[in-house]
Amino acid sequence: MTTPYFVPDPKIFACTQSTVLAEKIAKAFGSKLGIVKFSRYSDGEFQPSFEESVRGARVFIIGSTNPSSENLMEMLLMLDAAKRASARHITAVMPYFGWARQDRKDKPRVPIAAKLVAKMLETAGATRIITMDLHADQIQGFFEKPVDHLFASTLFLPYLKSLNLDNLTIASPDMGGSKRAYAYSKALNCDVVICYKQREKANIISHMELIGNVEGKNVVLVDDMVDTAGTLTKAADLMMKRGALSVRAITTHALLSGDAYEKIEKSQLLELIVTDSIPLKKESSKIRVLDSAELFADVMTRVHNNTSISSKFLM
Repeated sequence: MTTPYFVPDPKIFACTQSTVLAEKIAKAFGSKLGIVKFSRYSDGEFQPSFEESVRGARVFIIGSTNPSSENLMEMLLMLDAAKRASARHITAVMPYFGWARQDRKDKPRVPIAAKLVAKMLETAGATRIITMDLHADQIQGFFEKPVDHLFASTLFLPYLKSLNLDNLTIASPDMGGSKRAYAYSKALNCDVVICYKQREKANIISHMELIGNVEGKNVVLVDDMVDTAGTLTKAADLMMKRGALSVRAITTHALLSGDAYEKIEKSQLLELIVTDSIPLKKESSKIRVLDSAELFADVMTRVHNNTSISSKFLM
């Protein structure tokens, strides 16, 4: 008589910096976070250890990989640990996929870091990737494993509609984000404008011009991430000078490095709406955080049950 094959329940684990989000995702999923113990050496080296069996199980490891590089290293080590512990499926749930701005060779003798990170994740043991609002859509092609690329528009669009703004206009802070801005404008049936900027070097803008009319408009800037906040705040100030009634911004990933918080507080931005893909370093009266836990939990449930997730791709 053949013994039926026992399939364990899916297990969810969290990388250190994404523990708060992971706890919310696990609760929405109807589960609890698995126990991971971290051993640390005096020189900073660390070793994760699953304190429960994952043999034959579907494992979800939740962690954003924004710098420092320790966040990426933590994800890689946990993937490797799950692989060596004989997990059946290992899904890296990365609300923010770090190092994505290096997605091509834009000058000689530089790496394509996004491609390297993709290969490292697969080598470490990831059999599937779930992420949200990649900096460049083509990064999906850097993987040989399935990638579920979710859009934060499923969170932002209901919020924007709830504001009931008259004379709404969507704006892209640069030419590269024009496709995203047009998609939002189509969904909201409104106009779109674009900022043209020139950079002196990384994170330093030398010149910005506005393409389109914002006079008498309530403007919403759309971007995938905010780092130093230089682009968004400069764009907001420019639009207010050109006669805009108000300027808000929606950005999926709130990196907010350097003096970003101070720039936002002093800028003409009425509100910055972000997701919780990266935990905020501190609170701000101008920053509103939308919860992404339900979105990730729903997709993880569908992946586990082998059902379609196409409804999550609004854009």
